[in-house]
Amino acid sequence: MSRRDAPEETSVFKPERLQKIMASAGLGSRRALEQRIKDGEVKINGATASIGQSVAEGDRIGFDGREWKVVTLRSKHRNLVYNKPTGEVTTRSDPQGRPTVFDKLPRLHGARWIAVGRLDINTSGLLLMTTDGELANAMMHPSNRVDREYACRIFGEVDQDKLARLKEGVMLDDGPAQFSDIVASGGGDGNTWYHVTILEGRNREVRRLWASQDLTVSRLKRVRYGAVFLPKRLRMGDWSVLTPQDHRVLREDVGLEPLPVQLGLQPEKGHRQSDQKKQQTTARKKTRRKTSSRRKPATRRRSSRHES
Repeated sequence: MSRRDAPEETSVFKPERLQKIMASAGLGSRRALEQRIKDGEVKINGATASIGQSVAEGDRIGFDGREWKVVTLRSKHRNLVYNKPTGEVTTRSDPQGRPTVFDKLPRLHGARWIAVGRLDINTSGLLLMTTDGELANAMMHPSNRVDREYACRIFGEVDQDKLARLKEGVMLDDGPAQFSDIVASGGGDGNTWYHVTILEGRNREVRRLWASQDLTVSRLKRVRYGAVFLPKRLRMGDWSVLTPQDHRVLREDVGLEPLPVQLGLQPEKGHRQSDQKKQQTTARKKTRRKTSSRRKPATRRRSSRHES
């Protein structure tokens, strides 16, 4: 997703009671954890914690020889960009047995992928996938006028009058339609490339608009949907994950409120072991070294007898 001017998240989240956040992370029951806190077995940022104390994002909790960092647990929704090849259909199952856009996506548990806007079997390019049904519906609804950009290879003679009519609007069989923008991007030998933008997602709308001017689309690829761009290095049939920040921007663009965020615990990698565990680990290492050193001469003697 390319959104250089997207604001960074600066929200401040309300601190949580220590025993509550520890219990939510599965470290024990609240009652048992309260007793451990009273017994001085829990630390916050290296200092002994007290009952009723709260923690905020960035604090570190030490407990049972391990350390956790207080982090914000954002939406569990997942979002990705799929580079659809031609020949795939935008449906979950096809009676004709053709490959679908869902075949190569990562499997989900307790959720399902929703395609934001369809692409016909002969159209390639960007397909936004999400588990956020509210976001998908908002981005596809015509009232939100989310722009979709396509790269089109056009066969036929394109003149300025035809381009002007396509931008002003023409009547199709399901009502008036138009391109909100048309930009030429090279070509020759009767084929010219254009980048066009529409604000709706009607069936085969881009192809039908060009056809209204007796022009044929010989190749069609979607390169942008709202704030999401098709990554240049993303190969056809591959997908790329969007970040929680991208998800928030997409919801903002269609007027949706941010999803609830709460504090949680994330285990720290390479946390320090307790003194007792360090001693046990050191003792095991010494034992292994002694055993290994006793066995080495025997191994060499066996090798010598074999060689002789």
